[in-house]
Amino acid sequence: MLAADFPRALASALDAGDVAAVQLRLKNAPAAELERVIGALRPIVQSRDVAFILNDDPALARRTGCDGAHVGQTDMPAREARKILGDLTLGVTCHNSRHLAMEAGEAGADYVAFGAFYPSATKAPPAMAEIETLQIWAGTMELPCVAIGGITAENCAPLVRAGADFLAVSHAVWAHPQGPAAGVRAMLAAMEASNAL
Repeated sequence: MLAADFPRALASALDAGDVAAVQLRLKNAPAAELERVIGALRPIVQSRDVAFILNDDPALARRTGCDGAHVGQTDMPAREARKILGDLTLGVTCHNSRHLAMEAGEAGADYVAFGAFYPSATKAPPAMAEIETLQIWAGTMELPCVAIGGITAENCAPLVRAGADFLAVSHAVWAHPQGPAAGVRAMLAAMEASNAL
């Protein structure tokens, strides 16, 4: 499942600029394969002082030395994930709902994720999120928020200006025509330009 050249591409992407975290999302991968991929990628990420977050499985995240886990609304209740993770990072997907985000915060989430804001090739969201949700959250709450879903260097400006603390990207980096490192540089340049507006 792990392409032979992916570790090198990951290292190159992380060395291209300031990346806060890498989330490993391998839906339906057998446990043994998932542990093997974690073992190959986690050291690359953590050696660069970047957080390594596992999707869906807080217990496996804790057991394999990840920095935390991210759960969706159908994966595991945030309160249960918090108990498993202890002091590790917990992120929770909240779609377009500030109510779900407040519940996640009360349950101990370290960040909440809103989206999808744009159509995404990675997964089909249950509903699209509105920038107003992000604006209101960023303007009234201290808990950090992440914008997710179809985000690129070309469309990220409204999300940055709305107050997203972080942007979650996949296709914009891994499918960039000049490679992942160029994708990271393009995203960072676009975010900086958006902040300057």
